[in-house]
Amino acid sequence: QVKLVESGGGSVQAGQSHRLSCEASGFTFSDYCMGWWRQVSGKERERVAIIGSGFSTKVEDSVKDRFTISRDNAKNTLILQMESLKPEDTAMYYCAAVKPIYCGERLQLWTDYGSWGQGTQVTVSS
Repeated sequence: QVKLVESGGGSVQAGQSHRLSCEASGFTFSDYCMGWWRQVSGKERERVAIIGSGFSTKVEDSVKDRFTISRDNAKNTLILQMESLKPEDTAMYYCAAVKPIYCGERLQLWTDYGSWGQGTQVTVSS
């Protein structure tokens, strides 16, 4: 069965860097589109970055100059490198996997057809 486990969350100061990891198991990781999403309590989950099975990436404008998504297929691991963190980056961060055919930008596709981790909290203080 598909299992996604995020790690690396914590409390950091604004301006610092931080790295999140997502360890995947139970499926052929290299064949899947992977993504990082985040959610603040009371708000809709929002897309942070997506990386396709062919390593193409899509990073949201709000973080594109600061966040980098990457994948290590040999280790079945998804990475989110975050630089110059801001208080508004505070959120629960989720790793998700979906088959390439559903690798779109709409949350509904990921919700209906994807698999999700439990999330890891990132808190950025000013």
